[in-house]
Amino acid sequence: MTVGQQHTVKAFDQDIGQLRGLISQMGGLAESAIAQSMIALQRGDVDLADRIRQDDRRIDAIEAEVERTAVRIIALRAPMANDLREVVAALKIAGVVERIADYAKNIAKRVPQLESDHRIEPVSMLPAMARMAADMVTDVLNAFAARDPEAALAVCERDHALDDFYDSIFRTLVTYMVENPKTISQCAHLLFIAKNLERIGDHATNVAEMVYFAATGTRMVEREKGSE
Repeated sequence: MTVGQQHTVKAFDQDIGQLRGLISQMGGLAESAIAQSMIALQRGDVDLADRIRQDDRRIDAIEAEVERTAVRIIALRAPMANDLREVVAALKIAGVVERIADYAKNIAKRVPQLESDHRIEPVSMLPAMARMAADMVTDVLNAFAARDPEAALAVCERDHALDDFYDSIFRTLVTYMVENPKTISQCAHLLFIAKNLERIGDHATNVAEMVYFAATGTRMVEREKGSE
C-alpha cells in the first residue's frame, strides 16, 4: 500500500468514526428522552415534559449532520462494498433514531393531559416497558458500532417480549375502562403511550436488520409477525 493509499484509508476511517460518533450521540439523547418521559409521566412533571419536547431539536440537528457527513463521504471517498453499506446504514439509522426520539416526545406531550389527583395503577407498568424498549435501542446501536450481526439478531429476538408486554398493558387498560368509566380518558392516553413504546421496539428491530445487512451483506431472515 502506497503512502497515498494509507492516507486515504486513514481519512476514511476517521470519517466512519465521526459517523459512528454522531449516531451514538443521537442514540444517547433518544434513550435519555425515553427515560425522562417516563419520569415526567410518573411525577406529572409538565415542565420536564416540555424540556423533552424542546430537546428534540438537538436530535434533529445531529441527524442533519449525519446526512451531510454521509453525503460528503460518498462524494469524496467513493466507498465500495462493506464500506458503502456502513455509510448507507448510518444514514438510514439516523432517520430511525430520530423517529424513536419523536415517540419519546409524543409521550411527553401526553403528560399535561394526564394531570389528575387520582393516578391510576397502570401508570406504574409503563416504566418497565420503557426500560425494555430503551435497552433494545442501546443494544442495537452498540451492535452497529461493533459491526456485530449476532448482537443485532439478539435484539430482534427480544421484540416478541416487548409485544407481549404491550398486549398485557392493553388488556389491563381495557379492563380499567370497562370497570371504571371515569378512567377512560386517562386510560386512552396511556394506551397511546404504550403503543409509542411498542413502536420504539419495532424501530429498534428495523435498525437491527440494517446493522445485520451492513455487517454481512445478506438480509436477515424475515421475522415472524405477532398477532394484531
